Amino acid sequence: MEAEVTELRGQTGQESIFHGAIVIGAGAAGLAAAHALKKAGVPTLVLEKERRLAEPWYRRHERLHLNSHRDLSTLPGVDYPAGTPAFPHKTAVIRHLNDFSQAHNLPIRLGVAVEEIAFSGDQWTVETSAGPLPAHHVVVATGRDRQPFIPQWKGADDFAGRIMHSADFGKAEDYAGKKVLVVGAGNSGFDVLNHLAGANAASIWLSARNGPSLLPKRVGKIAVHRLSPFLARLPIWLADAVMAATQRLVFGDLTKFGLPPASSGGASRLTDDYTAIATDDGAVRAIKAGQVVVLPQVREFTRDGVILDNGNLIAPNIVIAATGYRTGLERMVGKLGVLDGRGVPLFNGGETDPKLPGLWFTGMRPSIRGCFANARIQAKAIAQQIVRQRR
Repeated sequence: MEAEVTELRGQTGQESIFHGAIVIGAGAAGLAAAHALKKAGVPTLVLEKERRLAEPWYRRHERLHLNSHRDLSTLPGVDYPAGTPAFPHKTAVIRHLNDFSQAHNLPIRLGVAVEEIAFSGDQWTVETSAGPLPAHHVVVATGRDRQPFIPQWKGADDFAGRIMHSADFGKAEDYAGKKVLVVGAGNSGFDVLNHLAGANAASIWLSARNGPSLLPKRVGKIAVHRLSPFLARLPIWLADAVMAATQRLVFGDLTKFGLPPASSGGASRLTDDYTAIATDDGAVRAIKAGQVVVLPQVREFTRDGVILDNGNLIAPNIVIAATGYRTGLERMVGKLGVLDGRGVPLFNGGETDPKLPGLWFTGMRPSIRGCFANARIQAKAIAQQIVRQRR
């Protein structure tokens, strides 16, 4: 790693890093932040632990598409090529991130992992696998879905079947003839169900604690996500009402098919517990047709099956935990007191803590607009705040 340390310091210069900003993470949020800072004249360095850009996108299942529309899923100054579908495939997203980085000549150092961030009173020290780096500003853009989360279900270790996270879904064809239990009726759960609906699985069960805030991908030929900028400008209570009315109008009363009611409105859940809005692209049709059977919550596992809250036993071959993600920020910033009980930063975007000047987070909340549009908004807000402070 010594050669890498020399490269970092030789190409960037310790003095420029000290007076500038370090962005941690080269996903959409990190790249947007780096671009905004560079445009504002702030010396910036991006650190990315992976050896290539967009590595998490490579790892996601091969049928993954954005739920946000192409026109609202770009970074500044770069468009998707002609012919890109309305909801881009992950390969188009990978290309877009690389094209954006190259178009703006962003200063990215790959293969450098950040271990911890410390504040000494007038500057930050970023401890990395390539040695310590000082900075006046640190922008953490490692993502809210950095670590897949699977609950510690009682008896899960003894289960003879397979338990996996929805992030590792793979190919829909792999589930042909299998009995599959999906746990979680949120955004990830419905993404899995949308694909499983055409997989010829022997049985598909959905275990749901709460019903989803659910929108269709399209109404006729209209991509519903294109209306998201309008929804985002509404008061939360009104956005809740619009989404609930749309869900009821398009899908009817889903409680008739076993889905529990949503705990609160879609916009409220985005704000209060960071639950993303689910998107339907065939799953509801499968539920109504009885192809997907909705069940109560999981109580525990046995060697041969899963016991539900109502005491019934089912025997899936595969359990897919669509149970969300964690930020995994405890080691990096846990000592700073900036995380809530779930490991989510207490502030995001242009907000900061006066006791920790120069520390910023971006991309740590879901948004009605989608992650790309939100990345642009938060990047601009952070850059404006940093420029204001520098002045």
